[in-house]
Amino acid sequence: MSFARLEKTRGAVAEIGEHQMSSNPTNPPETDDNSEERIKRFLATASHDLQSPLRHIAMYAELLLDDLEETLDGEQLQSLRMIMEKAHVAQRLTKALMSLAGGTPQVTPEEVDLQALAENVWGELTDETAVRNARLECQGLPSIRTDPALLGLVLRHLLTNALTYRSEAPPHVTIAAERKGTDWFILISDNGTGIEPVHQERIFEPFWKLPKAGVVQGAGLGLTTAQEFLKALGGDLSLEHSDASGSRFVIRLPIA
Repeated sequence: MSFARLEKTRGAVAEIGEHQMSSNPTNPPETDDNSEERIKRFLATASHDLQSPLRHIAMYAELLLDDLEETLDGEQLQSLRMIMEKAHVAQRLTKALMSLAGGTPQVTPEEVDLQALAENVWGELTDETAVRNARLECQGLPSIRTDPALLGLVLRHLLTNALTYRSEAPPHVTIAAERKGTDWFILISDNGTGIEPVHQERIFEPFWKLPKAGVVQGAGLGLTTAQEFLKALGGDLSLEHSDASGSRFVIRLPIA
């Protein structure tokens, strides 16, 4: 792929991915019932509409592998297999969204190497956003039993925010984990611009968007869906700390 095509692709992916926290802090909070209903409608519609194209992407990638496997070089084969793998992952996520909208989230627990998962998500995001000199530091992350697709999406939301709401310094994110009683606590710290105290109570509200100049507006559901996925996994998400030096979010997951 040429450099121009790669940059064009990155730009398109980044625009799609900018659905975390963006500008519009003035809207009054909705009632819980109205917010929940809007979330369910949004998730049900979006996930349903994505199922068919994702199924076709996976199908055509598999057909190409069957027809061209003997003629492609190693890098081409790896790219085609990656397309098929990511389409399958996306299918699992959209099915999870549909089940979440229906009130019965599907959870498929398995043993997950947390460090490998975090590094994989980080690698995808830094490729998509082309943010320079971004650094991820993982500190002794354990293997845990959970749903890798759902936890991966939670990490993606949090790491995307860290890259989007960055300061003038190169982004630096640290992920650490500690075990307390019957729970794992996963701490995700960044050196971004932080969240002003007046906004910190609202960041988990559905459709609310943190103001930041130059950020493409999105649905405002990133942290909301992350929190809902963690509830489905028996855990939760909270903001432990945020100021001008950065933010720290905490994921709590039960030890299986």
